[in-house]
Amino acid sequence: MNSAFLITKKSLFAALLAVSSVALSATVMAAEGPAPAAPTATAPDAAKGATLYGAGDAARGIPACTSCHGDAGNSTIATNPKLAAQHEAYIVKQLTNFKSGERANPIMGPYAKQLTDDEMRNLAAFLSAQTLKPSAAKNKDTVDLGKKIFRAGIKEKNVPACAACHGPAGAGIPAQFARLGGQHADYTEAQLNGFSSGARANNPIMTTIASRMSAAEMKAVSDYIAGLR
Repeated sequence: MNSAFLITKKSLFAALLAVSSVALSATVMAAEGPAPAAPTATAPDAAKGATLYGAGDAARGIPACTSCHGDAGNSTIATNPKLAAQHEAYIVKQLTNFKSGERANPIMGPYAKQLTDDEMRNLAAFLSAQTLKPSAAKNKDTVDLGKKIFRAGIKEKNVPACAACHGPAGAGIPAQFARLGGQHADYTEAQLNGFSSGARANNPIMTTIASRMSAAEMKAVSDYIAGLR
């Protein structure tokens, strides 16, 4: 038996084996049915978010969000942020950071730990659809400084314009930068101070920017932001 015949015989055997394997695989797949689809995230349910926001969950020790953040996310307490019209992705990120401890907060941390991912997304869907009731700038003596910082930054300190990321009216950019316009000045100022001191450490960019600003500059731009529409 010559070598050419042996090679041909081996090649034919390999081909038959391959065909048999394909046929066997097809038979098994037909018997088992199609492979299950990869799991997909559940679409957020704003109605469920509204219920949780308005009533909380006493069984888990979660109070109604409205008690601190106001009806429909319009807080009337200057130290508590307005959440109405905030971007969904931003709200989810902050709740996630509270839950993990990346954003340290003795009040929000324990509550966020009780929330599921779906509940965070439901709350965000509800709040993002609400209408924001804006605040107003109160200090006319610093409004020009605040306006300058927001629109042009502080060149000599390498502080960029707030508007570059948060938009000319403070509307922000969904999934990237928070809505700031109309927020309580006291809250915005507290967050800038937190970034500056390191007490709030879940945004490296803002930590760097705020650390270059004086207390007076943070106060001025926070007051100006409150009046943005």
